[in-house]
Amino acid sequence: MTNMKNTPKELTQLALDLTQGISSQYRFDRLLSVIKSLFSCDSSALLAFRDQHFSPLAINGLYEEVLGRQFHIDEHPRLEAIARAGDIVRFPHDSDLPDPYDGLIPSHQGNLHVHACIGLPLIANESLIGALTIDGFDPHQFDQFSDEELRVISALAAASLHTALLMERLESQAVNIPQPQGTTNLQTGKLPQAGQVEMIGKSKAMEELRNHIQAVAATELTVLITGETGVGKELIAASIHQASHRSQQPLVYLNCAALPESVAESELFGHVKGAFTGAISDRKGKFEMADGGTLFLDEVGELPLSLQAKLLRVLQYGDLQRVGDDSLLKVNTRIVAATNRLLHEEVKTGKFRADLYHRLSVFPIMAPPLRERGNDILLLAGFFMERCKGKLGIQSMRLSQEAVTQLSLYSWPGNVRELEHAINRASVVARAESNGLDFVELQPQHFDFHAESHGDSTLSTVGTDTPHHRKSPISVDTNIGLKDATNRFQYQFIDESYQRNNQNWAATARALELDAGNLHRLAKRLGLK
Repeated sequence: MTNMKNTPKELTQLALDLTQGISSQYRFDRLLSVIKSLFSCDSSALLAFRDQHFSPLAINGLYEEVLGRQFHIDEHPRLEAIARAGDIVRFPHDSDLPDPYDGLIPSHQGNLHVHACIGLPLIANESLIGALTIDGFDPHQFDQFSDEELRVISALAAASLHTALLMERLESQAVNIPQPQGTTNLQTGKLPQAGQVEMIGKSKAMEELRNHIQAVAATELTVLITGETGVGKELIAASIHQASHRSQQPLVYLNCAALPESVAESELFGHVKGAFTGAISDRKGKFEMADGGTLFLDEVGELPLSLQAKLLRVLQYGDLQRVGDDSLLKVNTRIVAATNRLLHEEVKTGKFRADLYHRLSVFPIMAPPLRERGNDILLLAGFFMERCKGKLGIQSMRLSQEAVTQLSLYSWPGNVRELEHAINRASVVARAESNGLDFVELQPQHFDFHAESHGDSTLSTVGTDTPHHRKSPISVDTNIGLKDATNRFQYQFIDESYQRNNQNWAATARALELDAGNLHRLAKRLGLK
């Protein structure tokens, strides 16, 4: 095995990387590449620490879904030991502490009960900012490396992460966004503060969304968030608020669709005692509650026309009247609104006021549907599984390769919300079928998309239920197993679409309503490429 003393060039280059104008993600991936070369390890991970949990920033030798997980230290004793140690942690090769990566290393199936495991806490300014974990299947794989050598690696990793924190801080200050205190989860792209919501995903669509949030958050502009049901519009609104100058003031939520017209005005603007039957005391409305902060109007397209005119006045002049009161109240409230309706079409039909629409959509943000976010599906699945296994008392949980393919091919009409419900349901079903709680693997049969789809159940499962698909049913030999039958079906189905689209993969991806990257990976696995 290679000893670190014989590889000064790699360590020198790693140190030089810290001074280069390269992206944080490249620096992190480079770090783990060097780690793999030095230690010949089977897996490694760089994690950020905040709010008593570790979030992976980069991984090597682990399933991609790990990037979406958040490991709370009270659920993972090994990570808790690293967080509290303050120095190198060498776990005994036969330690009975469960490993957070059990079942999540592609080259290893089953429990990691006997293996070599090292944890390096990453410290900056006497505070824990992250950790580096290194695992090998040989119980004595890292015995030859001294603690001093490991501290060199720990110092370089800590410097890399700390540099990324400083760069993020400078970028935030450049756009006059108040810098929150604490550490980071760079997976979300920004520096979160304690209790901050997180947007999981690394796709281009999510990067563009984060850029839009950063651009508008530091302003006082009104924002209109549009997108399909279940894409996370409330999460976007919270992110805008928390990155704004108003972050220390309240964020008040109001679901306009749940407001009966008879009480809608009172909910928005408040009322005085005796204004109507049941008004036994003065009451503030949502605008007053959010004074100095942000008011999030969810499903704003559901507001009745009579109330739209009064809302417009508040947006234009900043003053309002409580129901039953003639006096005016001044408020300084920022509005972030959201809708799954096409408001410009609603304006044409007279269902929504044009002047209010233009006032709300000063800065429009489109929340991308899940089907356009590529491998974010797997990261989100990992995030939901990590939360779910703790609630169900499961030690380790992962997706089978067949389930990964199924989730990647499905069109997700209910978006992130549907994915969360699907993972929760599948976890419960898989747990009930499992012989124990040490390890549970989610299989295709644990998911049930038929209730959400239409048409042929087989086709709807993979989100490809279109008329021309149903014209050519594919017969399958029932004497083979389900896995082989599924692979044959997918091979023939994709190949037919590929030929119909003049052997153009981009056109085939559009026809099958798939992310192009997912289609290429599936085609390679099936032997089509």
